[in-house]
Amino acid sequence: MSLADNTFINMCRDILENGTSTEGEKVRPKWEDGTPAYTIKRFGVVNRYDLRKEFPLLTLRRTALKSATDEMLWIWQQKSNNIHDLHSHIWDSWADADGSIGKAYGYQLGVKHEYREGMMDQVDRVIYDLKHNPFSRRIMTNIYVHQDLHEMNLYPCAYSMTFNVTQKKGEDKLTLNAILNQRSQDVLAANNWNVVQYTVLMHMLAQVCDMYVGELVHVIADAHIYDRHVSIIEELIKRPAYPAPKFWLNPEVKDFYQFTRDDVKVEDYITGEQITNIPIAI
Repeated sequence: MSLADNTFINMCRDILENGTSTEGEKVRPKWEDGTPAYTIKRFGVVNRYDLRKEFPLLTLRRTALKSATDEMLWIWQQKSNNIHDLHSHIWDSWADADGSIGKAYGYQLGVKHEYREGMMDQVDRVIYDLKHNPFSRRIMTNIYVHQDLHEMNLYPCAYSMTFNVTQKKGEDKLTLNAILNQRSQDVLAANNWNVVQYTVLMHMLAQVCDMYVGELVHVIADAHIYDRHVSIIEELIKRPAYPAPKFWLNPEVKDFYQFTRDDVKVEDYITGEQITNIPIAI
């Protein structure tokens, strides 16, 4: 069993056994048939992933590495808010007729701001600081911009990354760590997807900044299992699990803006049967 499988199983058991039901509350999400989408939730879930030990791909079922990477690059590299720039259709339900999701996600990362060092967007600021001021405690991004919320088709779920660099004695490189803050998460549909995305991001940033990758800490304010997902989760966490796969990132790429989804792959990725047609609350 991979460490990621163990973390996922323990989190799901904790939500099911100790969580709070939202049934009867006034909830925003609805199922396609118009029924309110209730959840069992846990407040303040914190999961830690030591990326030196393994690449945290779930083996209980397959997580699509290239698709997850593609969405991450859409946000962080292309800084796009248009679904026509994506290879997948996971954002279609939140896009307008032109394919825009409004002033959300990639749009916010691409807005340039004035710094003492000049005009930069948030991603370029992170890369600049990791290269020139790595021990700063101010290396972070935030896409939950209140004045633009009314122009976002979906408020950001994963909204902030805080990067922190450490120097381990005897090592020839610095180590890159990060905290991913998330206000809300659909555990079945998105948990490992988000973990994988930001793990890939950390590997890419570490490589272009000549660092080792370290810990990813995932903080979820509202970690929930939807009512129509409970039986799926119960079956999923009883499955056999397998060792974590080996991760490969193209070592030739030294510029973050040159990475593509084809620059990542895994070997020896053994998984349980995929779960298809998961109902998604909108």
